[in-house]
Amino acid sequence: MSRSTEGRFVTEDVCVVRQGRTIVGHVSMSASPGRVLALVGPNGAGKSTLLGVLSGRIRPDAGRVMLDGTLLDAWEPRALARRRAMLSQRVDLAFGFSAYEVVLLGRSPHVQNAERDGAIASAALRAAHAWDLRDRRYTALSGGEQQRVQLARVLAQVWEGGRDGAWLLLDEPEAGLDIAHQHFILQRARACAAAGLGVITVLHDLNLAARYADEVAVLAAGAMLRRGPPHEALETSLLSEIYGIPLGRSFGIDAA
Repeated sequence: MSRSTEGRFVTEDVCVVRQGRTIVGHVSMSASPGRVLALVGPNGAGKSTLLGVLSGRIRPDAGRVMLDGTLLDAWEPRALARRRAMLSQRVDLAFGFSAYEVVLLGRSPHVQNAERDGAIASAALRAAHAWDLRDRRYTALSGGEQQRVQLARVLAQVWEGGRDGAWLLLDEPEAGLDIAHQHFILQRARACAAAGLGVITVLHDLNLAARYADEVAVLAAGAMLRRGPPHEALETSLLSEIYGIPLGRSFGIDAA
């Protein structure tokens, strides 16, 4: 493994086609640990599909995805699960698990150690501001409370991963949360990046992207139109064009 690929997520000419429609078209990118990359763009831009490709949940119709210079398909599933965790927009569980038991599911790819797994699950619940939910039945929680528990689960999954270049993939992590918890979850993402993890997140709120991301990739109609620091990527004329409405400095992007 070369130093240039160590810890990096790379896509090369990735395409995803569904029913004759290109959802992601010829996207090539690389991402490094220790940084927050936000994927933004209008509905149907291909953001969540691209994140699904990076997670391994969606297989591209063309192109390839590599982690550490190894094709994603070549990773042993448990080893991959220890290196990346994905927080989806919504996770439905039909079982009567407590919130604590849901978080413990994040430890399943690891060598089982009840004492250590319990300590990490508890720490992850506290880190996700979900400690007070630990004994409650998951299915009885509100959508926002469930999202916080799921955040704790993915944190538990890659808790030790900062030194190994582990990854958090977050699909609209702010969905269903109030303003305070929206900022909290992005602050948590920044803290994870500071600890050495890589974070790739789909965001709809451009102000959150401007405030918390190191880099922003702007997508529309399956294509990556621009990528760079927030003040460069979130250029108002480009955003006005792809969203179809005039956006100016009062929107708050340029002030971040």
